[in-house]
Amino acid sequence: MTDISPEQDIAVIGAGIVGICAAAYLAEAGHSVIVFDRTGVCEETSSGNAAAFAFSDVLPLAQKGMVRNLPKWLADPLGPLSVPPLYLPRLLPWLYRFWRAGAPARYEASLAAQAGMMKLAEAEWASLMKRSGTGTMLREDGSLELYESDAAFRLSLPGWDARNRFGISYRHIEREELAELQPGLSPRFFKGTFVPGWKTVADPKLLGKAVWAYAQTLDVRFEKARVQRIGAVTNGALIEFSDGSQRRAPHLVIAAGAWSHRLAADLGERIPLETERGYNTTLPLGAFDVKRQLIFSEHGFVITPLSTGLRVGGAVELAGLDRAPNFARSKAMLEKARRFLPGLDSTGGREWMGYRPSLPDSLPVIGRSAAAPNIIYAFGHGHLGLTQAAATGRLVRDLVEAQSSAVDLSPFSPQRFQRRH
Repeated sequence: MTDISPEQDIAVIGAGIVGICAAAYLAEAGHSVIVFDRTGVCEETSSGNAAAFAFSDVLPLAQKGMVRNLPKWLADPLGPLSVPPLYLPRLLPWLYRFWRAGAPARYEASLAAQAGMMKLAEAEWASLMKRSGTGTMLREDGSLELYESDAAFRLSLPGWDARNRFGISYRHIEREELAELQPGLSPRFFKGTFVPGWKTVADPKLLGKAVWAYAQTLDVRFEKARVQRIGAVTNGALIEFSDGSQRRAPHLVIAAGAWSHRLAADLGERIPLETERGYNTTLPLGAFDVKRQLIFSEHGFVITPLSTGLRVGGAVELAGLDRAPNFARSKAMLEKARRFLPGLDSTGGREWMGYRPSLPDSLPVIGRSAAAPNIIYAFGHGHLGLTQAAATGRLVRDLVEAQSSAVDLSPFSPQRFQRRH
């Protein structure tokens, strides 16, 4: 067994956007950091997301129509939410917790915690982009959410009312105004909601690699390695790799996305993380002139204009980490996109599937392991990993530095599920 070299006092497992933001913040604070990942920097889920800084997306998933629409969606294997029948028994405990998270008191607590996290996320991304020289990759065009009926629009109103309480700006749009915000849109859409504060990035993979380049200027190191298991040792953590080698680190940050709960289990901590598998197709530049991110909530997907193409994707497949991708889901969303944007050139696309790490109350886990205070968890952001990455990096740094946290961390505690159940 070897130690992480004395010059590197913090190890980070996971080189997705959350892990590299944590590494950058820790290096800025004077720590020497090494990041381990089995593939590379932003090569997995962080490479193919919808590119949104969704700072206004404060509603827990349990209150965004998922419970109400669950029976209808499950009846459609290519719809917004899918669960393979053979996986359903394994999923039932998570679904029960998800249903419980929609109870009024828990909903209000999650809503308030998420709103505070989003306020911090917006401020931290603005600051990090300035420090890292990545501000040119930010797009501030807002988003347009679309409804096909008055009933669908009215079902959305409680969510907008909740956003009102946190000062989130939006404007409902009548049918005749939609063409001004998105020319060429199908006339099937009845109304829309424009959110001016919604932001996107030019390409999430390129942004991640640019933040990593900044981290490298602070002497953060990367090592390609597959972590097999972790353990607690005196004054630190033990990391065992798939080749049988071991390292000991004074501090460890677990930011391995959808695989993180398996590492937490090595420490005896059961965290109910489930994998929302998301699909998309990225079309070549010129496929359609989309002005801003378009959100089709009833259908569970978005269309995002990137510097590298046009991304059509989203939806949720609760199917764990081991099943093969079902790219019929990507094709189903692309077919809907052709109907919603007549004239869309849907040829030449590149299909992709990624693993969103999701917890039942829609809040990430950010905090110390109960088994080892020098091990910090930073995972479970669901659809909001890119959005909340800089805030999470700030919070991880504050934990390592034993500083007062910028937000109350109790709603994000790794132990919150043990207390409740």
